[in-house]
Formats: sequence, structure tokens, C-alpha cells
Amino acid sequence: MIYDYHVHTNHSFDSQAVMNEVCAEAVRCGIQEICFTEHYAVNPVLPTYGHLNFEHYIHEIENARERYAGQLKIKIGIELCEPHHMKTQYQAALANQPLDFILGSVHNMDECKLRLFLAQEGINHYDLYFKEVLKMVECADIDVMAHLDLLKRYAVGTVGNYKLEDHQEVIEAILQTAIARNIGIEINTSGWRSGVDQSFPSSEVLQLYRQLGGELLTLGSDSHFVEHTGAGITDAIALAKQCGFQSIYTYHQRQPQAIALD
Repeated sequence: MIYDYHVHTNHSFDSQAVMNEVCAEAVRCGIQEICFTEHYAVNPVLPTYGHLNFEHYIHEIENARERYAGQLKIKIGIELCEPHHMKTQYQAALANQPLDFILGSVHNMDECKLRLFLAQEGINHYDLYFKEVLKMVECADIDVMAHLDLLKRYAVGTVGNYKLEDHQEVIEAILQTAIARNIGIEINTSGWRSGVDQSFPSSEVLQLYRQLGGELLTLGSDSHFVEHTGAGITDAIALAKQCGFQSIYTYHQRQPQAIALD
């Protein structure tokens, strides 16, 4: 059973993929269930702001559900930028939306894109980034943390990758807080396509999460192109098993549902 719970289309500012074409590709690849997770921000200074029209987005999903009935389950999701900031505005914007699933992401540091954040000198970039992720998981209304160690995508060519032992305290705090608040993590396969040669997060972080008692795990390609739909999901399943997980999770109306791994 193959599930892709991190997918973007042209409802996201950084994708030109057409939803019907993504669904057709999912069916071709043997995917049973897909969750669209379009970027969304309420902060007007962020590039994500103002692109997503919920009415058009949900209408297109309803049409796709009708078109692919019996072939593909389609869930309505969202990926929020820094949802621990401007919480009141997020709450108001999402209050009446029929969402199945909410991802939370740190794409910006102090309203600055991660690439520009990495250009700042004299700071411990990873330490500050993980502390920001901790702030998010402490109070944001989300179901799963997206690409927990995303910073490494932009850092490998400059400051390099990080070592878990150098940031173990804050990463453990992130994972323990997530477990206490019933927030999951994902295996995001885009790292295997972006030159990092690792999933987001790394296998070491996934193993730590499992050792701490974490169970809520989703799998996502983070696709922005039709041809990347479902990319790496079978490898992510193998990694989940390797790290000791017995199930992955899907979501319906924001309630997790376990799918046993054979």
C-alpha cells in the first residue's frame, strides 16, 4: 500500500503541476491515497502569502475525487509556514476549511528565507533553526512536522550537514514535545532528490523518535512536479521498517489512522 502525504500543485506558489495530471500519475504509479498539502501563509511578507484560494482548491479536489473515484483516495491538506507565529490569524483563516491534514514547516527564520539566513555570519545556524522548530511544535495547531531538518538542504554546500550529537538536546526536546502533543513526523523523500542524499529527517533522527516512543509517521514525496508524484515512497517504507516502525499513518478530518507495515 503506497501513500503520498506531501504533494504540491499549482495551488502552491512554487509549483506548476496540474492536479488532474498529478492524480493520473498517482494512479499510474499504484498509489492508493494522496494528500495535497499546498503552501499557505498568513504573513503578507512571505512569498507564499496570497497565492492559495481555498474555494478554488477545494472545488478542484472535489472534481478530482469524482473523476478518480474507485482509483485513488484524495485528501485535503495544507502546509503552513511558521504556524506558531500569527496563530490567531491562522486560526481564523482555517476555521471553516474541511481539512484532513495539516503540515507545519519552518521555511523562514525571522521572515528571512533559509538561504539568506545561512548567509548570516557569526551564528550557529542549525542551533537557531532547531530552536525555531521547537517553538513551532510547542504551540502550533498541526498534525505533522514537515521535513524536520530542512535546513540541511540549503546548508550542505555552505556550512555543511549537521551531526545529531551536536544538537541532540534540542532535537530530543522537539521529538518529546511532539510525542506529548500527538504531533507526528514525516519521512520526506525530497532529500534524496536534492543533493542531500538523505531523507528529511535523517535516519538517526527517525530512530531517535522511535526510541522515545514516537509512532505517528507519514510518508511524503514533497513533489512539486507531476513526475515526482510518489517519488521515493517505497524507499521511505523500507526506511520506516529499518527504524523500527510498525505502522505509517493517514489522516481523515485530522484524525490519524494506522496502516500496518508488513
